[in-house]
Amino acid sequence: MILALDTSTAACTAALFDGLGECIARRDELIGRGHSERLVPMIAEMLDGRKADRILVGTGPGSFTGIRVGIAAAHGLAIGWDADLAGMSSLGLMACGVTVSGEVAVAVLGGHGELFVQQFDAFRRPAGDLLNLAPAAAAAATKSELVVGSGAAQLVAARGWGEDREVWPSAADALALPEALRTLPARPVYARAPDARVKAAA
Repeated sequence: MILALDTSTAACTAALFDGLGECIARRDELIGRGHSERLVPMIAEMLDGRKADRILVGTGPGSFTGIRVGIAAAHGLAIGWDADLAGMSSLGLMACGVTVSGEVAVAVLGGHGELFVQQFDAFRRPAGDLLNLAPAAAAAATKSELVVGSGAAQLVAARGWGEDREVWPSAADALALPEALRTLPARPVYARAPDARVKAAA
């Protein structure tokens, strides 16, 4: 079985897939903060005594703390179960959560009023680089009519056209990701440098 989970946004989401790739259990909760308290009990409730042979964990970008919580939990479970572990694109997961044909852009709120943005093609493969930009610059960097994610409304407002949808990641869409986006290293993708910086030596 495969366990997928993502904690990169205000959503806390996990899903379990059988050997045929069918989603047999899922949990999706919009909790804001508190992933470290909710994630493991959520997974335990969903598994009901079962364990996975493979784990997929969202690597971001998104919340610094949320991403670390999910990846730490995934590493712990992988060690305990002797399971394979891989990362998956959190923005790609959101792109796979919409059933429209054609391209889609994902925009997620980042720090300092900026957005994490990436364009995906009709097959949900990356059609552009992962960027961290102010809304006006993000607007110029995207071209699809539909924009999804927590920052979609800001991006569409900045460019003055298009459709925005507030979409959150759902682990139930993990196996809809192209293979290249669900075989990533299980480490954080932040898309910008941390706010905290080491002081230069005097």
